[in-house]
Amino acid sequence: MLAEDGGTQTGAPRETRIQAANRRVILDAALEVFSAFGFRGSTLDAIAVRAGMSKPNMLYYFRSKQDIYVQVLRDTLDAWLAPLAALDPNGDPVEELSAYIRAKMAMSAKRPQASQLFANEILHGAPAIHSFLTGPLKALVDDKAKVIEGWIAAGKLAPVDPHHLIFMIWAATQHYADFDAQVRAVLGERASAPDFADKAAEAVLAVILGGVKAR
Repeated sequence: MLAEDGGTQTGAPRETRIQAANRRVILDAALEVFSAFGFRGSTLDAIAVRAGMSKPNMLYYFRSKQDIYVQVLRDTLDAWLAPLAALDPNGDPVEELSAYIRAKMAMSAKRPQASQLFANEILHGAPAIHSFLTGPLKALVDDKAKVIEGWIAAGKLAPVDPHHLIFMIWAATQHYADFDAQVRAVLGERASAPDFADKAAEAVLAVILGGVKAR
């Protein structure tokens, strides 16, 4: 079960495979409900119905709607930050950044609701995950900014503020999920083409990497 900050309680027994699967069902259902109705408009009853289980059974895994909401956001951030954490300071910077951008674009295409829910949380001041943003997320971004600074110092990338580069990658890769309605309104049928996600990724790569490649 979750602690107040959305983490697991210390000393809690290890989950069984069935328990882990049930938690995943709850979180997937919660993502759909929260993304459709927002935190305030969502209810535990609605999440339980979407998860196909009773409310008391669901509350065995999570103590409150807030706990479920925080965990959904934390899961999203964990998935997004994994490819950033994988940036190898000894690797080729263009290849490393390409892999990161492609991974983020794929995540946005596969789970747009997660990106939209996260964006909504940020627009409201990130009350549920502020401590995570100023703690683990900031620490990771600062660390990877130093990696980018190292590439720049070695002449492998053009001089650019590494934090703003990361921000631009976030903005570009999440745009297609967060502003899906706008993208579809502008592009029409092109946005529904089977290769749209691949073409979008190629465009983002060309723009961002074209601006940071060493000259």
